[in-house]
This record gives sequence, C-alpha cells and structure tokens, in this order.
Amino acid sequence: MSNRVNGSVKIGDTEMYYVSFGSGPKKLVVIPGLGDGLATVKGKAFFLAPSYKKFMQDYTVYMFSRKNKMPKGYTIRQMAEDQVTAMHSLGIDKACILGVSQGGMISQYIAIDHPEVVEKLILAVTAPYANDVVKGAVGGWIEMANAGDHMKLTIDTAEKMYTAKFFEKNRKAMPILAKMTKPKSYERFFRNAEAILNFDSREGLSRISCPTYIIAGDDDNTVGNDAPYELSEAIKDSEVFIYKGFGHGAFEECKDFYDKVLQFCNK
Repeated sequence: MSNRVNGSVKIGDTEMYYVSFGSGPKKLVVIPGLGDGLATVKGKAFFLAPSYKKFMQDYTVYMFSRKNKMPKGYTIRQMAEDQVTAMHSLGIDKACILGVSQGGMISQYIAIDHPEVVEKLILAVTAPYANDVVKGAVGGWIEMANAGDHMKLTIDTAEKMYTAKFFEKNRKAMPILAKMTKPKSYERFFRNAEAILNFDSREGLSRISCPTYIIAGDDDNTVGNDAPYELSEAIKDSEVFIYKGFGHGAFEECKDFYDKVLQFCNK
C-alpha cells in the first residue's frame, strides 16, 4: 500500500486523528460511524488501507476520527464544522465524501453548510434524523455502556449490524473484539451517542446540490429501512442502491461496496 500516513491536526484546544493512504490527485474523505467513540483511527492506517486499494492510484484517501476532546452537548453539526476545519488544515479544498452511519449524519451537514468542499457525497447506512429505530438501538447501547457491560454492547451492536450468517461465522471473535474496543472511559462514546439522539438534518437536506449516492440494506436494525428513501426524497437527483438481505453492516459484508463508491466518484 502506498503512502500510508498516521497523523493528527489541531482543532481548537485539542486534536483530531486521521489516517491517509494512496497518492492520487483526487481526494476521498471518509467519516466513520459511532464505533469511533470506542476506538479512533489512530495508528491504524495499515489495517484500514486494504478496503481502498482500488482508489490509491487516482485518489488520496483520508479517514478521520472525531476530535479528541468533545464538550458536553457537542452536536453533529459542530462535528461537521470541525471536520471541514480539519480538511482545510490538510489542504483539502474539495473532496468526495463518504459518510458511514453517524459519519453519514456528519456528512449531511458538511454538504448543507459547506457545499464548496463537497465534490460528491456518498451516504452509507445512515438516516436524516434520530428515528425510533435509531433511538432504540443507540439508547440501548448507552444503557449497556452505563452498566459497564462491554461484552453485551459488542454483541448487541454486531447483532444489529450484521446478517445472522455473518454474525454466527464471527461469533468466536466477539470476546477479542470486545477486548480491543473497550475504552478506559465511555465519555467519548456517550458524547457521540448523545449527538446522534439529538440529530435532525431534514430542514436542510433540500439545500444539498452535489451529486449524492445513498447506499443501504433493506434489513437495517440500526437506522431502519425507511431512512434511505427519506434521504433520497429530500435530496434532489440523488441515487439510491439497496442491498437486498443485508443490514447496517452492508459496507463490511458486501464485497462490491467499495467498487460502487469508486464508480460513483469516477462518474
């Protein structure tokens, strides 16, 4: 893999970790989901790069964590502002942006408030507001984290993300995954999760004018199955692709997910 970088940028009184890989002139910015509240991208360029190997000749890919110190009441919209600041710090004036789950929520506000930085927008397994499915899933995870039951949190997250076949195949890895992702403190997770519960971008979606691709599964137990259609209806001329029989983990389970992202970016 070419040009793997583990870095950070200054954001106010704290910093934001990022990784990058590839050496192409085009830019792809990737914003991950709620899992970033448990484990950041710090030092993980080697492990995260393989999914983007087909991008690397034409693109430089950047994946960002949320900033390290998040104040109480930190909103999705404020996360979007900080993300744009981080992009400018690295000289990224315009990019294709791939937002996954909570990252898709942040990406919506980037496109609403800073259309000048978005070449194309890819919204994966995300929603335009905290609907009942989102509140049920995220609210449950907050309770598990409050109780300190990280194993239960890990298993419940996996059950809500993946197909039963994929989950059973990887069940034995759950204790290892739980150990790898258990934070010293859940404060970062709570800040991210609470921001999701207060999220609603619907009033601004009609202002998104860049080419937009919405990717989802038709069995999503984390954001619900109506979410991609609600996004598509609100974002003019957006395209939608639905993976049949897959859920919130479609971006990991479906082997052609990154091919579809690359094809859209190159259109």
